[in-house]
Amino acid sequence: MFSKIIKDRRVSRGLKLRELASITKIDQTLLSRFEHGDRLPTEDQLIELMSALKLDFKRTRVEWMASKVLKVVGYDEVSVEALQLAESRVEYLVQKRSKAQTVPKDLKEKLEILDKLKAKWDARPPLGVSQLKRMQEYFDVDYTYESNRIEGNTLSLQETALVVNEGLTIGGKSMREHLEAINHQEAIAFVRELVVSKEDISKRVVLDLHRLVLKEVDSANAGVYRSIPVRITGSDTVLPQPYLIDQLMHDYFEFYMIQTSRMHPVLLAAEMHERLVSIHPFIDGNGRTARLVMNLILLKNGFTRANIKGSTESRMAYYQALQSVQRDANPIPFYHIVADEAIRSIEAHLELI
Repeated sequence: MFSKIIKDRRVSRGLKLRELASITKIDQTLLSRFEHGDRLPTEDQLIELMSALKLDFKRTRVEWMASKVLKVVGYDEVSVEALQLAESRVEYLVQKRSKAQTVPKDLKEKLEILDKLKAKWDARPPLGVSQLKRMQEYFDVDYTYESNRIEGNTLSLQETALVVNEGLTIGGKSMREHLEAINHQEAIAFVRELVVSKEDISKRVVLDLHRLVLKEVDSANAGVYRSIPVRITGSDTVLPQPYLIDQLMHDYFEFYMIQTSRMHPVLLAAEMHERLVSIHPFIDGNGRTARLVMNLILLKNGFTRANIKGSTESRMAYYQALQSVQRDANPIPFYHIVADEAIRSIEAHLELI
């Protein structure tokens, strides 16, 4: 038990509470509450205690984490069920820190196709200014249309083009739908700027992308982690509580830094998309932000954008693949979807030149 570990170690080292308080700069009353199990230290306080008492890092942290879990679930009658639901997701979130993902043969073949297509794309003749602009407009509008369509936006492809390129207002469509199209187009431009400036994925980048996605749609929550619990409509997936968001997002960026030189860029892009959706750090706009992050990774690694379609059939396959990760810790179906869309995208780009 964490409280017993702390007290026993302090006593064995012949330290009084006031002496430990002086060493760690933690209030003596607070230390007493730690030892009685009335309160748990923060992560920073835990580090100070482990250092001062020369405690085994892993064992102490495990006990501390177990005590945190117990305080959350307590003796509620559904606590065992809740822990079982969380178990597979926790395993998935941490597994790649210690071992490489096994990539099945058929997925490897798709990655090989992508690498060959990328080589062709890299070897293309230089594009003229007008040709590049036309190509960007074509794919940007299509991407905005499909990404918003997944989330229920009813603007057609042609209407989306008129809104973002001509600034027109479409009769019978809501102001929110207009703003979603305009905002997404601005977010695409921001992604392009990030690629040119070679800026990597970070907390600031993700918050800025989300701020653009929800600008004037929900300004109070734009670019801000959620502070309330949320549920996904039509899904029984259990999302993290708001007090876990900061740490989960810290782990999210740490995972990216560790895996950026290990995973194939297309798989890493899919992984960062899925993890962001599963953490669900925002009240709204999680899907669009996740797809923008995914495509930022693809673009900065020399690929073209993967444009997941918003048709009923494609949307259902997309959601089912995400649920396969969240329920069964199996990312392979989702990897396939992203790889397929990445292949289609780069082939379409090559056709236009």
